Amino acid sequence: MATTSDTVRFREGAGRLCLDFIRTLRYRGTPSETEELPDGAALAAWIRQCGSCPIDETVVPSLDQAARARELREAVHALVIAAVRTGDPASCGDAVRDHLNRAAAAPVPVPGLDASWRVQWRAGDPVTATLALIARDALDLVTSTAVARVRECAGPRCGALFLDGSRPGTRRWCSMGTCGNRAKKTTLREKERAASYEV
Repeated sequence: MATTSDTVRFREGAGRLCLDFIRTLRYRGTPSETEELPDGAALAAWIRQCGSCPIDETVVPSLDQAARARELREAVHALVIAAVRTGDPASCGDAVRDHLNRAAAAPVPVPGLDASWRVQWRAGDPVTATLALIARDALDLVTSTAVARVRECAGPRCGALFLDGSRPGTRRWCSMGTCGNRAKKTTLREKERAASYEV
């Protein structure tokens, strides 16, 4: 598995915070699987880009916090996959449920007005607070009707999950700009190849 510690750009747009977090194991289940949260610096970068709670530039989460984040990510993935593939989130098992319940019980960011009268979110421990928000989002997702709209990307090298917000509910790819475009190019090449054999 490849790793990267200087990731500054993470994939977003899955439709839910917990699904964006799952994407930090890029190309899940493929030979190109890449760990995007190998250390505390990468976790802090993800929180700065994708989280709602500010984390100071000088804060670097510990290796233990990064490990806890990866463990939470895998628990979220197990829960969502169980709900999507079997229709029964309980099929992920009690250990996953207990892990998510513990993470969700931590204090979450709280709002406050700053000197400019804008809402700012803050937490004593922004890492734990962000992980709590992710766990709560996952619990909410799998117990809501929205879970019926969670899809696995049809891209064979992708492995991402996303919330299908399309009106007909027939979206196949996590992103038209990447996996969808790649699939269209592959289909076009196959059609051109088939047409050349017919000549």
